[in-house]
Amino acid sequence: MPELPEVETVMRGMRVHLEGHTISRASTHHTGLRWPFPPGLAASLAGRRVDGFARRGKYILITLSGGMVLIMHLGMSGRVLLSTPVEAMPPALHEHLVIETAEGARCGLVDPRRFGMVDLVTAGAVESHRLLASMGPEPLGNRFDGAWLAARGKGRRSSIKALLLDQRVVAGLGNIYVSEALFRARIHPARAAGAVSGAEYGRLATEIRTVLEEAIAAGGSSLRDYVQPDGELGYFQHAWRVYGREGQGCPDCPGPPACGGVVRITQSGRSTFFCPRQQEMKNARDEDLS
Repeated sequence: MPELPEVETVMRGMRVHLEGHTISRASTHHTGLRWPFPPGLAASLAGRRVDGFARRGKYILITLSGGMVLIMHLGMSGRVLLSTPVEAMPPALHEHLVIETAEGARCGLVDPRRFGMVDLVTAGAVESHRLLASMGPEPLGNRFDGAWLAARGKGRRSSIKALLLDQRVVAGLGNIYVSEALFRARIHPARAAGAVSGAEYGRLATEIRTVLEEAIAAGGSSLRDYVQPDGELGYFQHAWRVYGREGQGCPDCPGPPACGGVVRITQSGRSTFFCPRQQEMKNARDEDLS
C-alpha cells in the first residue's frame, strides 16, 4: 500500500499538473471502488476550477471552486496517471476515474484491486468526514512530537509498532516507515508502548520525521504497483536499513556469519523487520512475536 511519502509524492505531482486548471470533462468507468462513487460525480466535477491540493494522512484532498473538496485514497494498489494528451484517448486498464482540463491536462485514477476510494464533499465537511475525523496529528506537523507519543503510549501493553500504526495516534504512518524509524531510534518493535521512556519517544518522533522527509525527497519507495505520477520509480527502497532485508546485515552490523542479521516477525498479520543487536528486546509481549 502506498504510504505517506508515496501519497505526498503523488499529491505534489498532481498539484504541478493540475492546479489552476478548469475541469472540462470528467468520466467514471465503474460504479465505484471500495465504496460507490458519489451520485453524479462526473457532472459535479465538470466546470470546476482546481484551486489547491493537500494531504491528510494517506488521503489526497483536492480543493475545487464552489466550496467542494475531492477526497481520494489510493488503496492497496492505486496510482495516478498524469498526461497531456493531444487528442482524446481511451481509459487505461483499471482506470476508474478520468479528469480532463480545459488547459489540456489529463488525470486518471488506476486501481486494479479497487480498495481505494473517492468522495466529493463540501469544504466544511472535510474535518468531520467519517474517514478523517478521528485521525491523529500529521507526523510532519507541529502538533506531533515525543511528548504527544508518550502521552498516547502511557500504560499501554500493546506493542510500540501497533501504537504507531494506529491512525488515531498519528496520521499516515505505515509498515515500511515504522520499521525504519524504530530501527533508527533503536527500539524493538514488540516492546510494550507503555515501557518506552520519554527520552526514547523523543528520539523516535525525531527519527519518524527524518525518515519520512528522506523518503519524500527520494520520491517514495517503489513496491509492486507504485510509481510516481510521471512514471518514474521512487528510489527510497535502496536506502532501507532493515525493511525487506531479512537475514542481511543492517548498516551497523556485519550480517551473517558474524551475526544473524535482520529478523522478520509477524505482528497483527504484517511483517516487521528489525535488528536484534541494535534494537534490544525490553518488555516485549510474547503474543507480539507470533
